[in-house]
Amino acid sequence: MCRNIKTLFNFEPATTDGEIREASLQFVRKVSGFGKPSRANEAAFNLAVVDVAAAVRNLLDSLVTGSEPRNREIEAARARARAAKRFGA
Repeated sequence: MCRNIKTLFNFEPATTDGEIREASLQFVRKVSGFGKPSRANEAAFNLAVVDVAAAVRNLLDSLVTGSEPRNREIEAARARARAAKRFGA
């Protein structure tokens, strides 16, 4: 699917509405094929982003886990290390 959509569940601090909106926007862009919709499609596009964001918020609020929340800074450092190994410094 889209490599830019990140895992949003089980993080400390909790996922923000902005992060959910960005992931939803990325998903709707991928599904629709539009980076930026035309004026004729803008309302439907924006409504889809809002609907997907609401579904994601409901999903994240209803999921449960027994594991400890992940630390965003540690996960970001791991991702940078993977990228450096994959693409070089």
